[in-house]
Amino acid sequence: MFIVSLTYVKDFDIVDSYLEKHVEYLKEQYEKGFFIASGRKVPRTGGVILSDIKEKEELMNILKKDPFYKNQVAEYDITEFVPSMTSKELDFLTV
Repeated sequence: MFIVSLTYVKDFDIVDSYLEKHVEYLKEQYEKGFFIASGRKVPRTGGVILSDIKEKEELMNILKKDPFYKNQVAEYDITEFVPSMTSKELDFLTV
């Protein structure tokens, strides 16, 4: 499992100009089962994506399709972790 932390590196007017395409991209990844959750950081300095992809290389290939990535709107920090405990609703994440 991966936590992807996006940090905006462009002004909000540029972020907002790509936001609709970014949301479309996110919806496609949810439909494919690649993403579990996503949302804005508070304060709005970027966003967070949770992914249950198994391999980092595969995740990177998916992230490279994000309009924010392609247009260098955000930097991406990826943290891999193995859930050892979850709520009942998220049992499918534990190894």
